[in-house]
Amino acid sequence: MRAAYIETHGPAESITYGTLPTPVPGPSEVLVEVDAVAVNNVDTFVRSGAYATPVPFPFVIGRDLVGTVAAVGADVVDFAEGDAVWSNSLGHAGRQGAAAEYAAVPVDRLYHLPKDADPVTTVALVHPAATAHLALVVHGRLIAGETALVAGGAGHVGRAATVLARDAGARVVATSSHDDLEECRRLGADVVADYRDPDLGPALHRATPDGVDVHLDTSGHHDLDLALGLLAPRGRVVLMAGLAARPELPVGAVYTRDARILGFAISNASIADLADAAEQVNRLVTAETLQARRVEELPLSEAAEAHRRLETGRAAGVRLVLRPSVL
Repeated sequence: MRAAYIETHGPAESITYGTLPTPVPGPSEVLVEVDAVAVNNVDTFVRSGAYATPVPFPFVIGRDLVGTVAAVGADVVDFAEGDAVWSNSLGHAGRQGAAAEYAAVPVDRLYHLPKDADPVTTVALVHPAATAHLALVVHGRLIAGETALVAGGAGHVGRAATVLARDAGARVVATSSHDDLEECRRLGADVVADYRDPDLGPALHRATPDGVDVHLDTSGHHDLDLALGLLAPRGRVVLMAGLAARPELPVGAVYTRDARILGFAISNASIADLADAAEQVNRLVTAETLQARRVEELPLSEAAEAHRRLETGRAAGVRLVLRPSVL
C-alpha cells in the first residue's frame, strides 16, 4: 500500500511517500480502506519528536481517518465489511497512524460514520469537535447555566467549543479577531470581543459580572493573569494548547477563588471518554450543527507539504485533508 511515513524524527522533509506492507488486522482490529485523513498540529509534534510518545519506525503519520471497513478481526462483532467508519486516535502511544491507503484500527477506537455524512467534511471536524467536548465537558465540567469563555472562538477547536458550550446550556463569551466576531455570534456566542482590543480585559469583566466558570484558550497564548482574574469562585481554566508556552502564574488568584487549572491532551483520553466524545461528534455531524469553515483537499503524496504549511502558518483557518485515492 502507499503511505506517508517517517523512519526517524525530523522536519517535514523527513516524511516519505512510498510503499509499506498492508497491515493485517489482529483479532480485535478492523482493517479500514482510508478515504480521507485530517492533518493536525499534533501530527507535526509527533513527527518532529516534540511530543514524546512511542513511535514504531517506519511510522505512518496522522491520527484521524474516515474510510470503509475492508476486513475485520476474529473477535470483532460490531463492524462488517463495507461499513463507513471513522477514528481519531491513531498515531500515538505505539499505534500506527492514518495516512495510508489502509489502516488497522483497534475496534474500541473505531466509530460508525453517520448515514450520508461526507467523508472529507467529517474528518475535518472529528479532532476539533472531540477536543472541544473533552475540554469543556470531561475536564471543564461545564453545566447548564454556567459561563464559558472561549478564547479563539473562530478557530477550529474554538468553533466547536462555542457550539458545544451553547448546546450544553452555558452562556458563551468568545474572543476572536474583529473580522470573525460575527461568525462567533452565528455559532452561538452570547458575547463577543476583539482580542486585539486594548480594552479587552475591562470589556470581559463587564460582560461576566458573576465570573467565568470555564475558561478555554484554544490559541495557546495563555494570559493567566487575565484568565484567573475573570474566574468565578471554583472556576476552571483548561489548558489544551501552547506546547512551548511559559506563562506567569498569579498564585493568589488561584487559591483565593478555589480555582483549578487543568491540562489535558486528547491523546491521553480514555477509551470511554473518546467514545463519549464520538457520540457528540456524530450528533453534530448528523444535525449539521457544526461545519468546518474551510477545507482543502490534497493528495496523500503531499503530506510533507501539508506539514510544512501548518508549521509555517500557511494553513491558517484551513483544515487540510489528505486523500489516498487522489494521485
